[in-house]
Amino acid sequence: MKYTIRKATESTSTEKNAPMDIAAPKRNKVPRREKFVTETETSFAETERFVDLAVAPIIFFEDVSKQYPSAASPALDEVSLEVLPGEFIFLVGASGAGKSTMLKMILAEEVPSQGRVLFDGRDISTINRKHLPYYRRNIGTVFQDFKLLPQKTAFENIAYALEVYGKPTEEILEEVPQILEIVDLDDKAGRYPRELSGGEQQRVAIARALILQPKVIIADESTGNLDPRSADEILDLLLEINALGTTVIFATHNQSLVDKTNKRVVTLDHGRIIRDEQGGKYHLPEKRRREAIV
Repeated sequence: MKYTIRKATESTSTEKNAPMDIAAPKRNKVPRREKFVTETETSFAETERFVDLAVAPIIFFEDVSKQYPSAASPALDEVSLEVLPGEFIFLVGASGAGKSTMLKMILAEEVPSQGRVLFDGRDISTINRKHLPYYRRNIGTVFQDFKLLPQKTAFENIAYALEVYGKPTEEILEEVPQILEIVDLDDKAGRYPRELSGGEQQRVAIARALILQPKVIIADESTGNLDPRSADEILDLLLEINALGTTVIFATHNQSLVDKTNKRVVTLDHGRIIRDEQGGKYHLPEKRRREAIV
């Protein structure tokens, strides 16, 4: 069977003490590229409508602090943040501001020293370690350095994500070509990473992140190694994915991408949120801006 990209309204709050649904989402048909683009053209307004509804946050940081033993100051300092289903959020700040720590907490790779992080209403720190792989299926991650397997083709890199979870071969052979079509790489399925441009490799990484239908995509400096044109293309693809309802959190230092997109911008500095604006711009404190330039 094929599947559709998750709509924002599918994410709902759980009861306070109810177990989190960490099973794989039900799969329907994947739209072909033509349908995907057509729906995207009419879905940006719908996505804005989604985030205006009185819905529970899909991710909630509640007074979160993180102190590493070897650090003089906290990596995060009483951070509170709500991310609603279907939002597109830029997370910005100088190196060491706390962006990576926040992302690691969403992925349950770090736990707070104080406060809590909730995903769909469930405190992430209460998830049993043996269930963490199932929990992480709710989140697709796109890294700066792609993290593709060099000995596998584009098709095989994406298929591997399904193989790990025991998907039958017939489903893999059906679903991978469809996701390659969505990211405009259906004609390069048999190429190895070394035979692809940086932008194309990042598209493979996005396809791999999408194949399990995550509720959230985390893009961690995912345009950092790309030329401006390729960076714009990756941003456009993430916006298309977001327009169909998938929540996107994009950590970046790329001011031009942030400033032209008119999305919510959350700015971190020394572990604290100093700015949170809908339709915001890339702002850093003057001292941090000079440090970034140097």
